[in-house]
Amino acid sequence: MGRSLEMEGGGGEGGRAGSRRKRSRGALACMVNSEVSAVLAVMRRNARWAGRYSASDDQLEHPLIRSLKGLRRLVFSWRQPWERIDPCLYLSPFLDVIRSDETGAQITGVALSAVYKMVHLEIFDAETANVDIAMHTIVDSVTSCRFEVTDPASEEVVLMKILQVLLACMKSGAGAVLSDRDVCIIVNTTFRVVHQAGSKGELLQRTARYTMHELVRAVFSHLPSLEPTTLATGVTPTSMEISSNSENATDSSGAEETDHLGGPVHIVNTPLGDSSSDPAETKRVVINSDEPSENDTVVSSSIDGRPEGQIAAIETTITAEDSKIEAYGIPCMVEIFSFLCSLLNIEDPQSPGQLVLAGDEDSPQYALMLINSAIEIGGEALSYHPKLLVLIQDELFRNLMVIGLSQNPLVLSLVFGIVLNLYHHLRRQLKPQLEAFFSFVLIRLASGKHGATYQQQEVALEALVDLCRQPTFMPEMYSNFDCDISLSNCFEDLGNLLSKSAFPVSGPLSAMHVLALEGLLAVVRSMADRVDSAAPALASSSSSKNMIIDNQEYVPFWTLKCENYDDPGSWVQFVKHQKYIKARLLLGADHFNRDPKKGLEFLQGMKLLPPVLDPKSVACFIRYSSGLNKTVIGDYFGDPDDFCLRVLDEFTKTFDFNDMGIDAALRVFLESFRLPGEAQKIHRVVEAFAERYYEQSKGTLASKDVAFMLSYSVILLNTDQHNVQVRKKMTEDDFIRNLRKINDGQDLPRPMLSELFHSIVRNEIRISYNAGAGVADMTHSGWIDLMRRSTSTTPYIICDEQPLLDDEMFPILSGPSIAAISVVFDHAEDEEVLQLCVDGFLSVAKISASHRLEDVLDDLVVSLCKFTTLLNPFSSDEEPIVAFGDDTRARMATFAVFTIANKYGDFIRTGWRNILDCILRLHKLGLLPSRVVNESTEDISGDSAQSKLAGSSSTTAPVPFIKHQRRNTGLMSRFSQLLSLESEEPPAVPTEEELAAHQRAVRTVESCHIDQIFTDSKFLQAESLLQLARALVWAAGRPHKSGGSTEDEDVAVFCLELLITITLNNRDHIMLLWQGVYEHMAGIIQTAVVPGLLVEKAVFGLLRVCQRLLPYKENLAEELLRSLQLILKLDARVAETFCERITQEVMVLVRANAAHIKSPMGWRTVTDLLSITARHPEASEPGFDALSYIMHDGAHLTPANYILCVDAARAFAEARVGGPGRSVRALDLLSDSVSCLTRWSKVHSESGDASSSENLEGLSRYSQELAEMWLRLAQGLRKLCLEQREDVRNHAILCLQRCLSAAEIISLTPAMWIQSFEQVVTLLDELLDLAVRHPKEFKGMDNTLVLIMKCLSKTYLQFLSQLVKLPAFQTLWFQVLNRMEMYIKAKFRGKHSEKLQELIPELLRNVLQVMHAQGILAQPTTPSDKSLWDLTWQHVVNIVPTLKPDIFKEPKLEAKDGESAGPQVQASPGSPQTAEVESEYTLVSVPTSRAGDEG
Repeated sequence: MGRSLEMEGGGGEGGRAGSRRKRSRGALACMVNSEVSAVLAVMRRNARWAGRYSASDDQLEHPLIRSLKGLRRLVFSWRQPWERIDPCLYLSPFLDVIRSDETGAQITGVALSAVYKMVHLEIFDAETANVDIAMHTIVDSVTSCRFEVTDPASEEVVLMKILQVLLACMKSGAGAVLSDRDVCIIVNTTFRVVHQAGSKGELLQRTARYTMHELVRAVFSHLPSLEPTTLATGVTPTSMEISSNSENATDSSGAEETDHLGGPVHIVNTPLGDSSSDPAETKRVVINSDEPSENDTVVSSSIDGRPEGQIAAIETTITAEDSKIEAYGIPCMVEIFSFLCSLLNIEDPQSPGQLVLAGDEDSPQYALMLINSAIEIGGEALSYHPKLLVLIQDELFRNLMVIGLSQNPLVLSLVFGIVLNLYHHLRRQLKPQLEAFFSFVLIRLASGKHGATYQQQEVALEALVDLCRQPTFMPEMYSNFDCDISLSNCFEDLGNLLSKSAFPVSGPLSAMHVLALEGLLAVVRSMADRVDSAAPALASSSSSKNMIIDNQEYVPFWTLKCENYDDPGSWVQFVKHQKYIKARLLLGADHFNRDPKKGLEFLQGMKLLPPVLDPKSVACFIRYSSGLNKTVIGDYFGDPDDFCLRVLDEFTKTFDFNDMGIDAALRVFLESFRLPGEAQKIHRVVEAFAERYYEQSKGTLASKDVAFMLSYSVILLNTDQHNVQVRKKMTEDDFIRNLRKINDGQDLPRPMLSELFHSIVRNEIRISYNAGAGVADMTHSGWIDLMRRSTSTTPYIICDEQPLLDDEMFPILSGPSIAAISVVFDHAEDEEVLQLCVDGFLSVAKISASHRLEDVLDDLVVSLCKFTTLLNPFSSDEEPIVAFGDDTRARMATFAVFTIANKYGDFIRTGWRNILDCILRLHKLGLLPSRVVNESTEDISGDSAQSKLAGSSSTTAPVPFIKHQRRNTGLMSRFSQLLSLESEEPPAVPTEEELAAHQRAVRTVESCHIDQIFTDSKFLQAESLLQLARALVWAAGRPHKSGGSTEDEDVAVFCLELLITITLNNRDHIMLLWQGVYEHMAGIIQTAVVPGLLVEKAVFGLLRVCQRLLPYKENLAEELLRSLQLILKLDARVAETFCERITQEVMVLVRANAAHIKSPMGWRTVTDLLSITARHPEASEPGFDALSYIMHDGAHLTPANYILCVDAARAFAEARVGGPGRSVRALDLLSDSVSCLTRWSKVHSESGDASSSENLEGLSRYSQELAEMWLRLAQGLRKLCLEQREDVRNHAILCLQRCLSAAEIISLTPAMWIQSFEQVVTLLDELLDLAVRHPKEFKGMDNTLVLIMKCLSKTYLQFLSQLVKLPAFQTLWFQVLNRMEMYIKAKFRGKHSEKLQELIPELLRNVLQVMHAQGILAQPTTPSDKSLWDLTWQHVVNIVPTLKPDIFKEPKLEAKDGESAGPQVQASPGSPQTAEVESEYTLVSVPTSRAGDEG
């Protein structure tokens, strides 16, 4: 060949332009000269060109050689700048060689290489003079190339160089000036080479396809730089069409058009002029020859024997003589794209796609690749040019709908790739087309049903997964389709499809199942990624629900419009409301399908139709609702009822038939329902249609009757042509003849009728009635209807990364998603797939928590817990921990469960039960980390309550790995174990595999952070926390009186520990938890009949809860303290076991929270707990210490607890545990408490305001309460005065005397004065009776009687001022005298008491003197036997005969030993006088220092 192909290109555009600018004019001239030399050298090698040219005497050389030599002479003589030199001057000689039919393939190839070099190296560019003419000339010459071929190889080389030059023209800088005509010719020529290269070598085939691909990319790369156009923008100055379009197919004659510029490649046989050459025949190749020579024999001028005029080609009507050449733009792109789309039309027998397919089966596949490249390069700019957009919306998508059902996997992949690119770039303009493609192609194939092969299903699923990986794909499907009343539920269908495809129904898990799972997880993951901005979504959700609730009035749903599709705040509410209406419409449609009349009534009840039906509303419901049975609609329209006829009229008015042929209008009309079968019904329906069509037709038809007859004829023609039972088909002439003179006596235009006939013949009016039996095909009628609807459809909503609709989408998707992921997780063995499922579970949990879908989260937890295998019984021949460690699925599921519990526990409800079951199983296996059990027990056991029972569940760490043995608790099994103790073998040493499995199990549980569930429970929402507590109670089980098994008790103890831990960690939610916690502990405590670990944990857990929570929860203090009454109800054996520790805990409670116990009920509980310890040998000491802490110095005594503490102290004083010393200390506590009463009385009297009746009443009531407390204290001390122990009894009398001495400060009522004094008087009788009757049991009674007599005397003198005012004073006085007489005359062991004999006269003398001094006892002026004076002396004589009234005449002496005469006896109890009297008459040693509170 002489020169090789220069395919490498030599660098980028900028580099080539830069190198050209750097080269000088001389260098460029040398470059041109070298190419001339190369061509001449090759021509001289041929004998034909080497000899003398004899064609004419005037010309010695051939014109081709002469022009080349002329160029050589001129190239070095040009002096102007190279940019100003016309490129045609140095290109023409080479182009002449290329066009010449006398040159061989070798010469033509060298000339093409020369042109390629000049174009590729950019010797001229877009700024060069006349570059547009030069580029046009190059294209015209190269596409009209003629050459002789001696062998196939040389022919292929020339064809490759032609492609090389054409591609260089498009890619060079000067290519921007090419005209639309030139670009169309380049693309057309290249495609013809591509087509005919099928019979050539592999290299030419690949080169031609590559060139075509690059040409399309080069052309459409120019698209983003063009200004937007409108539909009015014409092809100037060209008007391009597809020569073999299905709508403008050539007639049967097959005649070619005269202006055809894209002719085929002609290969002709011609003899060579070289006499020395081989006489064998050679071929001459002619590219795009307008006038082939007579000797040229067309070898491959047609495809598959068809006439040349039917070959797919791009045509133009532009002429070469046009003086002005405009740069290419939208017109050529429209023609190229239209041509490529036509190659896909394989359905029409006369379409270019069908013609090409017959000769080259992969041409549609190649056309898809070219279309995909054009869309990739053009991108969003395609939407700025309506002519291109219309091609995509109509022709491209219509062909994709057909070819998308191909069984060729590569074709399917290309189709879905195109759809993905269109979705990415142009989805705003392709709403109905995308919905149709997804419904009729993608879902149909991906479902694997309705005849789809496995390969089709796999490719479709891959495409669907790619779409699902787009973050906004599913939200846009939902908002645009599912929320559109008239469209299908694409989102729901796609979600169900992915879920079902992931289910391995039979057999093992396949790649198809995993692929479907990936798509499903891509959707879920995109939702989870949007969770972080969930606040706006939730707000919009609540607002939309409010809108739906508020909208209870009837509003025509077909009139609802969105105010602003660019504002999410507007369209989100709108689409949600539309979805709500759509759901109700589907219910109504279901009722309508069963009974139209009842269905309309149902719709009225749902406010979807007006209360009073009108035809228009019913017609709009039928027109715009989905889910209606088209057969039912047809029957309804055919009903002769007047209302149905008016509905039919209104229904036809909803259609717009403007600018539509009657066949297209009829297709659209009949697509909405099924034509009824009865002639009368058909007549009514067609009549309504004809009237509407006539109204909108533009004068073609004379009347509506003409429209009716024409419509009816079309329906009959459709039946005739496409019914297999009709053998004799109607011809075109028959059809036209049947319609003669119907148009008001005139014939309709024959072209119109002819076109109508062929339209029906080619495309049957076939309606996709109902898809109940399968997936319907997209019919021609359906496509026309779709295109009409696309002009009025609502805008396509573009979603962003906000979760605006996830709250409504996810509930639809959640159930199928969880089920599908669970099934795959159950069947998968590959760890990568398992991890994929776990990530999906966590994403589902995240979304559920974000949108507060508690039920979904619970279902997820339940599903996951099943996979942990922790709830399943392990096989007996395998160690459970090893089995768990070896099971990857179980470990991953366990991690997922506890991750969900930790992250999204706020929204778990019933799922807590399953989680706790898993925790309990891990606890039984010893796999729980030490911090879990430690944290659950550290707040329960503590230092102050050490467990006395063995077997506590508070383990600190998992035990080292040993073989797990099943525990047998039966009697015989234990007996057999006992017998075989000596013969037992040591446990088997675990293998390395078992140790590794054990370590994996431990690491898995460690990574779950189970302890955080309970320590962080304070952050849980109230409802979740309550459910967790209830789950713990449920897991612990009901307590049994007889006690359950050891294993059951261990579970109950562990659950109780966790429950108490949660309670202590949630003091802010204690009001929520307390009732359930209390009831659970009460059940344990009240049913326990023997000491056990469970009741121990319950008792001390209850005490610790009270200790911890009392300072913080004043409003719950009473409830907490009331709960301690459960301890009082303990069984005697249980109480005996834990009494000391209970008392210690109560002491801690009192010391820490005494100030927080304010209610009488709370103090009653505390004092009751302390009182019952008084007789316990071990518990009494801490109990008394606690009571001393309360009563010491009145630190924590209040009116609310005074009486209760007095009773408790009396219990300790009466108890003999602790000896007399503790009893005396208890008496001191009682005695000291009197100071509290006096202090309260003084404070109250000083602060009280008696100015009002209410205040006066309050003072009186408080004083009465204090008096009752004092009286209760006195009564308690009085009882202790009868104690058998002498020192306790005597000290009690002294304490009673002190108590009585404070009575004057406390305001007692007269009745209380009498009651108090009578208590002392009767006490003397009882003591005297004990001394006389029980001298052995009651030792030292003489001292006691002395003390009580002294107490009587002092009490009488102290109360004298109050007693004297009482009517019964005389009786009381005589009682005192009677007791003195009884005591002085009493005999003990046969003799009188010397101490009493000495004491009583002195006491009586003192009393008499005081009464006389106060004027109470005075001698009357007139003697009377009934006077106080006479009666008194009558008693005195009986007591002390020696006493006479003369004692009143004696000088007034100071009372003996400090007992003052007269009013001074009323000194306070702490006065020196009282102390002296006591010191004189006290015969027993009494501790001088009272033991107080040691705490």
